Amino acid sequence: MPHRRPLAALAALGLAAGTATANVAFAETGVRPAAADSAQPAAATIGAFMPAGYREAGRRAAVVDGKAAELVRYARADGRNATLGGEHFSTVIADDGRLKGFARIDLDLVGRPLPTREEAQAIAMDFLREAAPDLLPGMRISWIDPHDEPLRVARNGRSENLTLTGMKVKMRNEADGLWMWVIVGADRKVMVFERDIHWISFPGRRGTEKWLHDAWLVEKGYSVGQS
Repeated sequence: MPHRRPLAALAALGLAAGTATANVAFAETGVRPAAADSAQPAAATIGAFMPAGYREAGRRAAVVDGKAAELVRYARADGRNATLGGEHFSTVIADDGRLKGFARIDLDLVGRPLPTREEAQAIAMDFLREAAPDLLPGMRISWIDPHDEPLRVARNGRSENLTLTGMKVKMRNEADGLWMWVIVGADRKVMVFERDIHWISFPGRRGTEKWLHDAWLVEKGYSVGQS
């Protein structure tokens, strides 16, 4: 678990829980709330963040908190690290067309310097303004810190377990009590986005399914082929 900056320090940045309101974030980043119905289509967001040289590898029906959705997985066209646990770009889209999240797990992002907390916040706010503006009015930042994702790769005929790190901006939607986060990669682009996450106990066990997480797919015995 990465070390989190003390709340007193976060408060100085306007980021501490209970003080980091959306208005503070907007004042710092210059981002203003957009109308809830002005989110760009999921396809536009996916197209903007999918790495070059990826193609669809499979899709399956998914259920997110009791509602129908679809998981679509993209892998490198050259087949590099294409198995579960390896490189991928995956999306979850609800039946109503809403983008519930995506993950860009790419070897090219490993071991590079991360954005600062301030940079990550600005990038996250810009992303939400374009892709999910309905989240902005009730958004409150909880913390901003490095976050690790596992990545298994093949090198010289051997498998290696690596760590892909991004800067995570974790937020709560006070309008409905659900959680969301944006993880910014070393290339200063969004690496992971998840929204509408609920917890059975907090901190503790997540209640919302983890369709974007390969370890969870393996645990559940799910494949990502045609459903």
